[in-house]
Amino acid sequence: MSANDLTQMVSAESIKQIDRWIAKYPTERKRSAIIPVFTIVQEELGYLSREAMDAVADYLEIPHIGAYEVATFYSMFRLEPSGKHVVSLCTNVSCMLAGSKALKQWFKDELGIEPGQTTDDGRITLKEVECMAACGGAPMLEVDKQYHENLTVEKMADLIRDLS
Repeated sequence: MSANDLTQMVSAESIKQIDRWIAKYPTERKRSAIIPVFTIVQEELGYLSREAMDAVADYLEIPHIGAYEVATFYSMFRLEPSGKHVVSLCTNVSCMLAGSKALKQWFKDELGIEPGQTTDDGRITLKEVECMAACGGAPMLEVDKQYHENLTVEKMADLIRDLS
């Protein structure tokens, strides 16, 4: 068993899900399953450590750098431990023009965190992301994979305060 053995890092159920994704592609193209594989691994482990990325690369038989390139390109992948709730705040043009700067300031003023930080109690991690393709509902943010659009500071504050 290598130090990067994915079957030793995640559950047998996760390996079954991963193998189902890999089977959707020709054998010589199984690297195409990397995004769903990373998603499954992150769901179970909480984030993608270097060891987890190496294990996925080895499982898919691709160079480690190929796995790092994917994991660092997509904002949905976390490379460090995060809080119980991950809040992704869009600050691209539409959201910026519609008020995302004020939403971002609320996190600093009320929770004492800036993008890339987690509250002291480990409850909330704030991520600043580029476009999340909800420009018509700007400003918006995503909380635990759920979009919230047309936000005001007050609406967002209520939403964040209600998170357990």
